[in-house]
Amino acid sequence: MLDLDRHPLPDQLGYLVLSEDGSVHASGGELENDERSANIISNLLTLTESVDPAVFSARSCRKVSIVFADHSYTICLSNKRIYVVKKRNRPDASATGTLESDGHSILA
Repeated sequence: MLDLDRHPLPDQLGYLVLSEDGSVHASGGELENDERSANIISNLLTLTESVDPAVFSARSCRKVSIVFADHSYTICLSNKRIYVVKKRNRPDASATGTLESDGHSILA
């Protein structure tokens, strides 16, 4: 398993490692013991599975990014785990992405 405490990603603010049912296996930084965020992320992934199966097959979504003006969440599915990393956005990163007028976007 990734050790995001000892080997953080660049600009990492926090992380969660969840099981497929949404229970927290590991956490740190701003997301330490953040059951509320774990619930929201688990529900978001459940929502992606309820989309028309003709368009998206079950568990076909492997990465979801939620981007705000100053930070973003990257959610990845791998080996029956859900990895969530909250990262600080670099000032030049928003220039290449598409943010809505309210300063956020969701990419899948």
